[in-house]
Amino acid sequence: MIRLYTWKTPNGRKASIMLEECGLPYETHPVNIGRDEQFAPEFLKINPNNKIPAIVDTEGPGGREITVFESGAILTYLAEKTGRFLPKDGAARYDVLQWLNWQMGGLGPMLGQANHFRHAAPEKIEYGIKRYTDEMNRLFRVMDGRLSDREFLAGEYSIADIACYPWADRWQAIGGLDIAAYPNVKRWLATVAARPAVQRGMTVPA
Repeated sequence: MIRLYTWKTPNGRKASIMLEECGLPYETHPVNIGRDEQFAPEFLKINPNNKIPAIVDTEGPGGREITVFESGAILTYLAEKTGRFLPKDGAARYDVLQWLNWQMGGLGPMLGQANHFRHAAPEKIEYGIKRYTDEMNRLFRVMDGRLSDREFLAGEYSIADIACYPWADRWQAIGGLDIAAYPNVKRWLATVAARPAVQRGMTVPA
């Protein structure tokens, strides 16, 4: 059994989408970051970095319990556990991993900063708003170009798409981006959104 510690954020939804896609049984343990529950001593034993998501797999490697935090590591772990959504070797594997890391190092952090400066900062800092809005648009241009000749980011549907989708899906809530300028991303968003497992995963926790 897998215990998923998560909240209603793009990073949290990566893990729940992957669990739904793989059909693995799991229990959801909400960690309300609005109430600082990520700093509770019980949760810090699972993730000392006080971030969601995190998982505890009671049937890990060798049948032993394992804890995994960081959403990219969770996606990789579940892919290797089930043999799904990540090629086992060769160039195709690294194609997926490079786009997974592109999301972890770029798309997620930059959209998070754009959202912060546009909506959450205690004062409007035009430099910050422009810097991160521009970077958000640059990353969507990169993704749009990548998707110009393929259905998914690494050819076949993979953990790269699962990682990127919950963040890219927030374009409207963040603002500062016209999705019509990125037709390939718009098509990809609709394709991924139509997957039943994605629809279920996006509602976790209820």
